[in-house]
This record gives sequence, C-alpha cells and structure tokens, in this order.
Amino acid sequence: MIQVGINGYGTIGKRVADAVVAQPDMELVGVAKTRPNHEAETAVENGYPLYYAVDERRDLFDEAGIDVAGPVEELVEASDVVVDACPSGIGEQNSEMYAAHDTPALYQGGEDAGFVDASFNARANFSEVEGADHVRVVSCNTTGLSRLLAPLQEEYGVEKARVTLVRRGGDPAQSGRGPINDILPNPVTLPSHHGPDVNTIFPELNIDTLGMKVPATLMHTHSVNVQLEDVPSEAEVKELLAGEDRLFLIPPEYDIDGAGKLKEFAMDRGRPRADIWENAVWEKSISMEDDDLYLFQAIHQESDVVPENVDAVRAVLGESDREASMARTDEALGVGF
Repeated sequence: MIQVGINGYGTIGKRVADAVVAQPDMELVGVAKTRPNHEAETAVENGYPLYYAVDERRDLFDEAGIDVAGPVEELVEASDVVVDACPSGIGEQNSEMYAAHDTPALYQGGEDAGFVDASFNARANFSEVEGADHVRVVSCNTTGLSRLLAPLQEEYGVEKARVTLVRRGGDPAQSGRGPINDILPNPVTLPSHHGPDVNTIFPELNIDTLGMKVPATLMHTHSVNVQLEDVPSEAEVKELLAGEDRLFLIPPEYDIDGAGKLKEFAMDRGRPRADIWENAVWEKSISMEDDDLYLFQAIHQESDVVPENVDAVRAVLGESDREASMARTDEALGVGF
C-alpha cells in the first residue's frame, strides 16, 4: 500500500484525503493542520491521524480538546509521498522539510512553477514525472484546459487555442474575497497567467488567455475557441470528448443552463460536497466554423484537481501507467455522470 501524507486540510486537502482513503492501493498516514478548527475536528472524527504543523501552536490543540498524533515532520517521515495542500506560497517554504526527509512532494497550482521539477496533468503528461522530487499539480483552470486540449491535440492537432475565463470571485467559504458588485478584467494586461501555465504542460502549444473576475462563488466558466489543424465535424468532436471520462457533456435535455443548476445536479446525484470532478461541457455549445471549434465549459474550482492529485501519487512513484491509474481513480471516486 502506498503511504500518503497530506499537509494542509482545507478546501483541497480534505477532499484529497477522502479520495486517498477511497483508493484500494493507498493508505492515508494522516493530515496536518496549522491550528485547531472545525476541519481539524472533522479529520479526527473521520479517523484521520492529525499532526500539528506549527510547534508554537501545539498547546492550542490540547486546549481545544483535539488529539494530535505528533509534529508534521513525523507525518512526512512516515509517508511515501506527501500532498502539500497548504495556501499558495507555503508549499515552497515546506519543500526543504520534504527534501530533508527524502519524501517526494506534490504541490498545488498556486505554487510557482519555477521551483518544482515538473508540472502535472494526468491526461496530458502522466509519464513525465516519475522519480521527480517536487511536482506541481496544476490549478483548477489549467487542469480543465489540459483535459480538454489533450484529446484535441492528439486527434486533430491544435493550431491555436484562445480562451476567455470568467472566474469566480472566491470559493463559497471565502467571505473576504471579491468583487462584491463588479466585473473586473483579471488581469487587465494580456495574457492572463493561465496560458503560460498551460504551457508548463504543453510547452509548444500556441495559446492565448483572457481572464475576468465576477461576483460568484460556484464555478469558473470558459469560453473556448480552438483552431484545429485537421477539420472534424461537430458530431466527431462530440464523440471524441464524450469518450473522455473526466469530461462531462451536458445533454441539452437536462436543461442545465449554468453553474447553479450544475451544482444542484451534483447534489441530486449524491456527490460529496456537491463536487464536480469533471469538466462540464455544454454539448449544445460545441460548434465548428471552418477549422475553428467553439464551446463553453464549467470548472468546479474546489474539486477538479482532486483526481489529478491521486494520479500524481502513482505517477511520481512509478506505480502505474496513465490509463490504469486514471481508471482506478475514477472507479474509486465515482467519476463520470
């Protein structure tokens, strides 16, 4: 069994912990928190050994009546690989600790791509990270774009991709984020960071991205235009994308016209936390104009990177190939509507 530790038990960390527990070939060593809160209590209630990440706050856990298993260093030492799900920038600070214990580490998309050995997307470059010490699982938006572009590149070739990202102002629990009543170019300069981030997965891809931030919390939405080298029909594109487990083509008859209904759909289907691990592509939006493909897709920023973190564990350790790992992850989590 692969021993997995998770440093950080917030939005991403708690989801990855649950996903690791669901895997037949993995065991969760434990999770680490910087302070006691309701998430720390939940971890203990779930039976997840809880480690403290800041020595000076050790007593706070005792005062809160929350049992801890030890310091985060012990978690790292006992793990075959650590998933760092700490806030952006903290992962790089933690990298020296992981290196000191000779434990490979996976970081999230908010970290700087420059300090890791490689960026990772399961569908696009699974085999390229084996044996790496520091691997970055790319952000929710880059994950969504990489999943979409990989089959298009393989099947038809991509001449150029142009994407406008309409981004949520914050996650539902991030009450301090915004805007509250505004629509912001984000950034106003071009391109947004998403195109260069996609190039960490597809170095040769010609891609331009624009970003806008809106007062919403549910999901991101992408307006995608891909100029293809070979020209398929709309039916052929739909068939190709429908064959990808982590792409969900929303049938027109479902009458899902936005992120609100998508989240309701996920709740009705019994998804934990109403998570949508897949890209949600509106089937009706898939259109071909000469060699240009157009479509809309929605990305659930809290959860689409979760299966990627699980696959990255196997990829870094050389425990599986892409097809077998993705199939195992998807079956264990219930990916695919």
